[in-house]
Amino acid sequence: MLNWAGKSEAYQTLQTPSLKTLTPCPQESVDFDHSDNIFIEGENLDVLKILQKSYFNSVKMIYIDPPYNTGNDFVYNDNFASRLDDYQQQSGEKDENGLLKKAFVRNSKENGHYHSNWLNMMLPRLHLAKNLLKDDGVIFISIDDNEQAQLKLLCDEVFGEENFVADFCISSNSSKNNSKLVSITHEYLLCYAKNKLDINKQWHSPKNNIKDFNKRVNQLIKNNLEHQQISSELSELVKYPRFFEFDHYTYIDKKGVFRASDLTAPSSKNFYPIIHPITKKECKSGTRGWGFSERNMNELIANEQILFGEDETTVPQLKNYLSDNIYSTPKSILFFDSQNSTKWVKENKLYFPFPKSIDFIKYIIETVTEENDLILDFFAGSATTAHAVMQLNAEDNGNCRFICVQMPELTDEKSEAFKAGFKNIAEISKERIRRAGKQIAENNPDNPLDTGFKVFKLSDSHFKQWQSPNVENLAQQLEFFIDPVADSAEPQAMLYEILLRLGLKLSVKVRLENDVFWLDDENGKSYAILLSKANEALFNQIIEQKPLKVVTLDRLFNGNDALKKNTELQFADHNIQFLVI
Repeated sequence: MLNWAGKSEAYQTLQTPSLKTLTPCPQESVDFDHSDNIFIEGENLDVLKILQKSYFNSVKMIYIDPPYNTGNDFVYNDNFASRLDDYQQQSGEKDENGLLKKAFVRNSKENGHYHSNWLNMMLPRLHLAKNLLKDDGVIFISIDDNEQAQLKLLCDEVFGEENFVADFCISSNSSKNNSKLVSITHEYLLCYAKNKLDINKQWHSPKNNIKDFNKRVNQLIKNNLEHQQISSELSELVKYPRFFEFDHYTYIDKKGVFRASDLTAPSSKNFYPIIHPITKKECKSGTRGWGFSERNMNELIANEQILFGEDETTVPQLKNYLSDNIYSTPKSILFFDSQNSTKWVKENKLYFPFPKSIDFIKYIIETVTEENDLILDFFAGSATTAHAVMQLNAEDNGNCRFICVQMPELTDEKSEAFKAGFKNIAEISKERIRRAGKQIAENNPDNPLDTGFKVFKLSDSHFKQWQSPNVENLAQQLEFFIDPVADSAEPQAMLYEILLRLGLKLSVKVRLENDVFWLDDENGKSYAILLSKANEALFNQIIEQKPLKVVTLDRLFNGNDALKKNTELQFADHNIQFLVI
């Protein structure tokens, strides 16, 4: 087991409940009332804790690109024992205007706890992330050499060594020339399952690579090359990292591209002659016998599915056409060029350095998810994951949804992003989703895609938090909590905080009818929330609609305890749960 300084405190951080909530921001959203996509602005540790009840065992895939701990980047502060505002002011994270200055503290390699600080940041987040994964869910984590070894051991502890899936090598075709010894042109992608035994779907390389490969093959064919020349060109093409998975597809005939495989079998008893079609002599064979019956072999020969050598001295092979094997298991070495993503970001004047490749994120999503799955990224950065989900939905008519979380870390005042009006990274994230969604919708006018998103921001609770009183302030505390609603609380903000406490998802459908918020969850159950008015007539109307639960504020009874008790009994008679805040 991996041990380090501060590990026990990291587990304490994990177990400390959050006193925060998520406040809706419809004005920053796109199609807030109808979209199932979520963007959350805030520190991701608190956000993950808040999501535990509503999204436990709900996420199919998590992708994160955390700080790599290069010595020049940062790790998160995780001291939340005090109120968030107090802590941020004390630690210097807020300026004189109350604006957040920094999300992390610099973690220098000269620091004696260099690796420990990073591990302390990652441990609670990975445990919380695991809780959100479905039983057949997986997590992908981008990392480089600085923390790859430590991250692998940490994930073995969190997810279980038996649930390790792969350590992908993500290769690039560009040389960084960043070392006098070796120019590093790759990163890692660690993949773990929540429970590998529950993964029932066989993973396949996505069809987009098939399309790209076929496009390159068709270009060769259009050049009117001889088949032998095309095969030679294919042998070179499959050396290119993006097409590693097609490394055996180096033959071509009139039916298309194919690879050759062995016709023999380890335990076969099928011994019979195969006659070479040109020399008319018996072909050489192995000592194990053919893997097909004589009848089936004759059918394969008649259908020209057997690859013969120039003469009978070469053992025949079976032709496996790409068209018949459209998917293949993904390989552990992958190539993705991020230049397309960088170009898109620059063209849209978003000024975010080194965005992840859209093709890369699409690839892993398509490999492991189904059409209605939920994808989470709690180190969202420029929101490449959100962009990839929407683009992939447009390409395969799926309906995957995303939750992206990003801290509003301030941009450098000298940066192009700051000059363009982006005061923090979360603003870049949201604007990218808006622009990408608009472009995707415009390019697919006949496809009813969900290219919107609901914005939420991490905030203090809209209900007063009980603080342990002393003898001097006990009476004041009790007076303070006669009404637990915070003075500045608004109905919609309280609604979503109650929704999360009930364990409902942020994408739940909400409608307002006769001063009652009605929530309809994904299982067809309804909930009634009263935040502005309550009376006997309204309660009777609610009973007629038979919700599962009714939640109301104590202040709405105006001290009428008789009405409150009668309402409670009336709802109980109709098997409706009644909660008063």
